[in-house]
Amino acid sequence: MFKTTASALVLTLTLTAPALAVDVQFKPVAAGVYAFVGETGARTPENEGLNANIGLVLTPEGALLIDSGATWQSAQAIAAAAAKVGATRIKWVVNTGGQDHRWLGNGFFKAQGAELIAHANGQADMQSRGSEHLQALRAVLGAKADGTVPTLPTRWISGENEILELGGLRIELKHRGGAHTPGDMMVWLPQQGVLFSGDVVYTQRMLGVLPVSNTKRWLQTFAVIEALRPSVLVPGHGAPTDVATAKADTQAYLLALRAHMKKAVEEGQDVSPAVRSFDARPFMRLLNAAELMPGNASRTYLELERE
Repeated sequence: MFKTTASALVLTLTLTAPALAVDVQFKPVAAGVYAFVGETGARTPENEGLNANIGLVLTPEGALLIDSGATWQSAQAIAAAAAKVGATRIKWVVNTGGQDHRWLGNGFFKAQGAELIAHANGQADMQSRGSEHLQALRAVLGAKADGTVPTLPTRWISGENEILELGGLRIELKHRGGAHTPGDMMVWLPQQGVLFSGDVVYTQRMLGVLPVSNTKRWLQTFAVIEALRPSVLVPGHGAPTDVATAKADTQAYLLALRAHMKKAVEEGQDVSPAVRSFDARPFMRLLNAAELMPGNASRTYLELERE
């Protein structure tokens, strides 16, 4: 079933898929390890919802894809791009979280016979928000979302530190209760020193605190990054980077936000003045900061109020 050559696979995808505007290119970050770096702005028809990073790891038995894209059609583009760097068979897909561009391309890869892997903490989130994600994507992408059906993983893991042997490579999955979404986990490649953080790390652009986010566990997850000290860190959004940049663009903001809101809650401030008094100036350099900052602050306040 999977004896198709790389050139034949690309030709097949080209003939069967509608014209795709998004240009997916996997760039090497280590030997046999690649990343597609998505745009840092919003989802648009041009980027087909791929405003996030996707990972690819080659093994002698097939490739591991880290996140499957936002739609069936963009998943086709991901597969075609993977074939160009030698991944003629996507054998495994790890969904690093419950956001749309992490898993709504699952249906395409499941149809190709891939095993879909995610953390069990994300199952309820995927089930409850999948249709909502797809509806929002259809509003932006129109026909480019056609064919997409929310497709849940076929294998759920449950531990904090899950070790997989895939194609002779050691793959470690790190989960600390969630972050941006409840199922957020990181993919650690100890042999290569590469960490794919998923939405635990945002660089260059402002992170988003959602109603399903948990900033306390987010910081606990980030502490794992400091312990691992990866040589290359591929964030969920932004260019591949180092730990110092990840700390400046993600950890520092979460720490400042939680400290401010904790004090506001303890002093009995209402949410509106607490949000207004947060000193956002050190983080306004990040893209999308002005539009995301108020919601991030108010949701963090509500989280601290519940703690």
